[in-house]
Amino acid sequence: MIRVLLADDHAIVRAGLKEILADTGDIEVAGEAGNGQEVLARVSAQDFDVAVLDMSMPGRNGIELIKLVKLEKPKLRILVLSMHSEEQYAVRALKAGASGYLSKESAADQLVAAIRRIAGGGAYVTPETAERLALGAAPRAEAAAHTLLSDREFQVFRMIARGAAVGEIARELSLSVKTISTHKTRILEKMGLANQAELIRYALEHKLLD
Repeated sequence: MIRVLLADDHAIVRAGLKEILADTGDIEVAGEAGNGQEVLARVSAQDFDVAVLDMSMPGRNGIELIKLVKLEKPKLRILVLSMHSEEQYAVRALKAGASGYLSKESAADQLVAAIRRIAGGGAYVTPETAERLALGAAPRAEAAAHTLLSDREFQVFRMIARGAAVGEIARELSLSVKTISTHKTRILEKMGLANQAELIRYALEHKLLD
């Protein structure tokens, strides 16, 4: 039996996923979590084979949560099930330690197949994501500018692109205003952008916003 931890801040989503998995016969939902802190608590207290994680939960989330889960239980396999498109997060999630990435728009049978493959030691990604991973391992002069950003910089980049002020970002990430301002400066420099307006335009053109 494959023991699964379901993590999503929407109870109705978790209920739907449980219903899908209940019909499999070989997959058991052994735990649930509604935010990042609950995920870490469940992972610390119980043993699971696969953790199905949403990327956008309250508290610890996204790439940071994947890294923290892997620190706590290095052998736990992680499947990211996200509203974000693969172009936004898949490669970063896999590099952080996830074993698979599925959009919430994916069909139910893909979820079951992904959990089974990951539990068996494999990875579950689309051919497009696999290609981006392969290309990322080789030097490319034509790499998209946002791929040059660190995970934290990319997180700040997306928040700025959504229109969040530096002070607001600092509060949400529990960092100083000075630190966020430094991140913003480095982001613009790395991406060769002159100002926030260009940053927003870039995000829209590359479909990096929800």
